[in-house]
Amino acid sequence: MTAHQHPIETLEPAEVARLLKAGKILLIDVREPSEFEAERIQGALLYPLSTFDASVLPPDGPRRVVFHCGTAKRSLVAAERRLAAGHGPCAHMGGGLVAWKLAKLPIVGSGTL
Repeated sequence: MTAHQHPIETLEPAEVARLLKAGKILLIDVREPSEFEAERIQGALLYPLSTFDASVLPPDGPRRVVFHCGTAKRSLVAAERRLAAGHGPCAHMGGGLVAWKLAKLPIVGSGTL
């Protein structure tokens, strides 16, 4: 890791829920629209990894950017792309929506396609 790179932090679902409720993060869901329609975290913004362009994301500001997906694979890719685009530190939610539901945190939607 070079001096200008930042690590990507992995946050637990409970921490993401707390930060989202407090308005301290911008939660970005990088799943596809059909997945988002089926079930989602209230307050998350949809930006599918398939069309992801880190340069159009808001610059670093008062709210930290946190990515999430189904299992944390796509969210890590999105976080890596954000860093490669020259943005500051960001995070992703470990375990994705699967871990969120296992933690019994609320979702919007039926969870079925």
